[in-house]
Amino acid sequence: MQIPQLETKRLLFRLPCRSDLPWYTRYCLSERSQYVGGPFNEVQAFEKLASMIGHWELRGFGRFVFLEHGTERPLGHFGALQLSSSEPPEITWTIWDEMDEGKGFATEAGVAFKSYAIQTLGLPNLIAHVDCNNSASRRLAERLGGELDAEAAPPSWLPRSVLYRFRLTA
Repeated sequence: MQIPQLETKRLLFRLPCRSDLPWYTRYCLSERSQYVGGPFNEVQAFEKLASMIGHWELRGFGRFVFLEHGTERPLGHFGALQLSSSEPPEITWTIWDEMDEGKGFATEAGVAFKSYAIQTLGLPNLIAHVDCNNSASRRLAERLGGELDAEAAPPSWLPRSVLYRFRLTA
């Protein structure tokens, strides 16, 4: 697998790796993970990160960890997840630490990932399941061009979610 190179003015992107585990575990143990089924325990955090790493091998794409330029401190993850080949890949994102909220990192990461999804992966569309009470993620989905599909039924693993559809064009 060729390792993708992504970078923006403020962010570096790389595949998830073992050094992310302490950062990701802190996120998983916190209330910040409530909109994705958490908080989780340490074993669940390990399994979730291992799954994120393995997704790249199994699908050839996945979620990037994005880091602050200069410090290379992990800020969160952004990318695509595809559990079933019968559905479009799902775009997912998380800012791992509350202190990094509200600085535009997720939007910047999302714009970069969408460009990568179009130019490198050639994906025609993406979806996003977002907890209906997660107003910050709903606003981000809309900023990134997601259109709410009010008719879509939520999946069993996220019963309080709404679906956004992203049509990708070059």
